[in-house]
Amino acid sequence: MNLLKEKSINVNVVTNYIEDQSDPDNDRYIFAYTITIHNNGKTAAKLLTRHWLITDANGNTQEVKGDGVVGEQPSLAPNEDFRYTSGTILQTPVGSMRGSYQMIDENGEKFDATIPAFTLSVPRMIN
Repeated sequence: MNLLKEKSINVNVVTNYIEDQSDPDNDRYIFAYTITIHNNGKTAAKLLTRHWLITDANGNTQEVKGDGVVGEQPSLAPNEDFRYTSGTILQTPVGSMRGSYQMIDENGEKFDATIPAFTLSVPRMIN
């Protein structure tokens, strides 16, 4: 894996608890997350696949793999962003997500872009 390439893709995440769709009495907590992917590199890169590990407060982990994100495989020119919003359901009011995107640069070289771990939490659950 080319660490220089990996670091050329920046991933920023903002999360939101969706209270009106959640049902805490039935252990159903819905979260949205908005991801901004930024290409800091010198060449264009295309997102091919995603790989997520979603863990709730009970230690249950769900693995999600698939092509693209929200039905797209975006190409990002140098200094370009791609932003999308998606969601997940947890059985606990707190959890976390982490993962990676497999990318390919304009020269055909594949590399992984790390999605740093982030917390999903019902407001006021964590101080």
